[in-house]
Amino acid sequence: MKVIIVGAGGAVGKCAVDELSSRHEVIKVGRSRGDFLVDLEDIDSIRRMFRHIGKVGAVVSAVGHGHFGPILGMTSEQFLKGIKHKVLPQVNLVLEGLDFVDDDGSFTLTSGVLNRDPITGGSSSAAANGALDGFVLGAAVDMPRGIRINTVSPEVLEVSRQKYDGFFRGHVHVSSEAVGLAYSKAVEGCLTGQVFIVE
Repeated sequence: MKVIIVGAGGAVGKCAVDELSSRHEVIKVGRSRGDFLVDLEDIDSIRRMFRHIGKVGAVVSAVGHGHFGPILGMTSEQFLKGIKHKVLPQVNLVLEGLDFVDDDGSFTLTSGVLNRDPITGGSSSAAANGALDGFVLGAAVDMPRGIRINTVSPEVLEVSRQKYDGFFRGHVHVSSEAVGLAYSKAVEGCLTGQVFIVE
């Protein structure tokens, strides 16, 4: 099966690449490196990607970021960073990609832990994660041609422990293998409308 993995160069995207590439033709997509470059905040760029690559069996998205900071003093523009840079890019991948995914294919989006286990200053990202999980739940009942849609929602990766040191006190750090298996379940399994939690 041909699988697009957007955000393939990041820590989470690499988990999906490592798990799926031995069994599928993986096309690695990123903003600055990969087999194909795309700006997910530009609809035309997304359209060019799908037209260039053509029909695929699955699309995996492991992208996005939001604002981190306390509610006190947060502006609406800061809050919206999670929506603009994590939610809309992934939703647009689905909306623009429907005609390019095979019958019975799949979309897999990526949310995260903060909407179920918050940290100080994480409300913008928590809202973005909740929006993605909710979108998948609602979209699953409307997907055409047997296409499935799910979300992978991992805790902080072990390989990212140092990067986020001090922010996720008490949180369990998960292995790249465990996260990769969640993408396997989403892409190669039979479920739809699910949030695959890795913790």
